[in-house]
Amino acid sequence: MANLAKLEFAALDISGDNYLSWVLDAKIHLCANGLGKAIEDGSDASPEENAKAMIFLRRHIHEALKSEYVIVDEPLVLWKALCERYNHQKTVTLPRARYEWTHLIFQDFKTVSE
Repeated sequence: MANLAKLEFAALDISGDNYLSWVLDAKIHLCANGLGKAIEDGSDASPEENAKAMIFLRRHIHEALKSEYVIVDEPLVLWKALCERYNHQKTVTLPRARYEWTHLIFQDFKTVSE
């Protein structure tokens, strides 16, 4: 069955291509809704806060990831598992983006400073 609820931002893709933007969006939305401590080590999040955070995270991941992590019932455990799986994107994507930004050329100009 298709996910009928409107998502606040794009769900995490199975390939992890959008992990960097997803993790930032997820953290911002959880904090804005008072659920940020559910994904922090040593936090004192209530069972209700953990449940709300888990619902939010599961709504914003790909269906295949939901199936893979079906037995995970704590938001911090899910958060760490996704981080371990996709956090390598920082070492791959960020240096490439920085290189492209520093060597950016606009149409008829050789460099940005011209």
